[in-house]
Amino acid sequence: MAPLNASPARHFTRALPFWLSLGLPVIVVMATLLGGAALLLPPTLAWWMFTALDALMGEDQSNADPNTQEAELIWYRAITLAWFPIQFALLIWMLAYVPQAAHLTLAQKFAAFFGFGVCSGTIGITYSHELMHQKNRAERALADFLMASVLYSHFRSEHLRVHHSHVATPRDAVTARYNEGFHRFFARVLPQSFASAWHVEASMLARRGLPVWHWANPFWRYGALQLGFVALAYGMGGALGLGLFAFQALVAIWQLELINYIEHYGLTRRHLGGGKYEHVMPHHSWNSAQKASNWLLINLQRHSDHHYKPDRRFPLLQTYGPDHAPSLPYGYPVMSLAALIPPIWRRVMNPRVRAWRAQFYPDITDWQPYNTAQNPAPK
Repeated sequence: MAPLNASPARHFTRALPFWLSLGLPVIVVMATLLGGAALLLPPTLAWWMFTALDALMGEDQSNADPNTQEAELIWYRAITLAWFPIQFALLIWMLAYVPQAAHLTLAQKFAAFFGFGVCSGTIGITYSHELMHQKNRAERALADFLMASVLYSHFRSEHLRVHHSHVATPRDAVTARYNEGFHRFFARVLPQSFASAWHVEASMLARRGLPVWHWANPFWRYGALQLGFVALAYGMGGALGLGLFAFQALVAIWQLELINYIEHYGLTRRHLGGGKYEHVMPHHSWNSAQKASNWLLINLQRHSDHHYKPDRRFPLLQTYGPDHAPSLPYGYPVMSLAALIPPIWRRVMNPRVRAWRAQFYPDITDWQPYNTAQNPAPK
């Protein structure tokens, strides 16, 4: 981070690598116009190019001053504020062009929207995550629009009110259990995350003496926004446009849950008895300091600090050494691909989970209550 008295140009230069994500919508458009093998470009560049850059550039262990003033972060915030208009414009273009594109076969049309789903999932949801953690209403509204565009609006309630409160405990659906493969995790978490989001909002309304159908229930907003996007897709592209839109949403959700799976796999907080757990600490999330993929994902891989200090904006997130937080061997792009093949994932990660247990909880000898994916509270 540039010092507080640095020039505006200096701050812009430091923030510029995070703007690389703006190239992905351009790649999606180019791939769609060209068709054929070019449709492989969006996932190839998003996943493999940044993997190669990680290998070349290594890690960034430097930390910005966490007390940096908000005014100094304008160029970092700008990218998250600009993203929804860009993604929305891309969606409009895709719905107008792809269903009618004579040079694309039906399979290629879905491949084009797969590339768009890579864009809306890898970038859109990541930026939505950053925005929903802010106190500014406009930023939270942008987060809602982004999540509605992938038909996963309840993620805001689930993430802020459930995941951050119960992360690394059996009460959190999206904390992957030890030995739980991703495909089983994905099938489990889709219904459970929706149910937990609904339950937490209903419980909050009940404490205020309000019924679940009260206008204060955010699910009304979630439903209205999602219905608006569904109507847009059908109105512009008919049944095919709606199917393509739903497909990109599934691709985006799939990527989100891949990241959720990676971030806390096998990690648990100590159960203190009486249904209580220790406070969330940096060692309850997997960390990664890979430089290039952190540019792409606006420091999401500095996940240990995000859970420790959820209100920190992404440029101020800290990285930790091995004494304070466990580290992934590679960045999220590589780890996501490994997670798709459970035997490879277990071979890579299970020894690391066992080493983490020995390092941070050497006194716990019975880990079976923490291993289950059925969500009972450990005894």
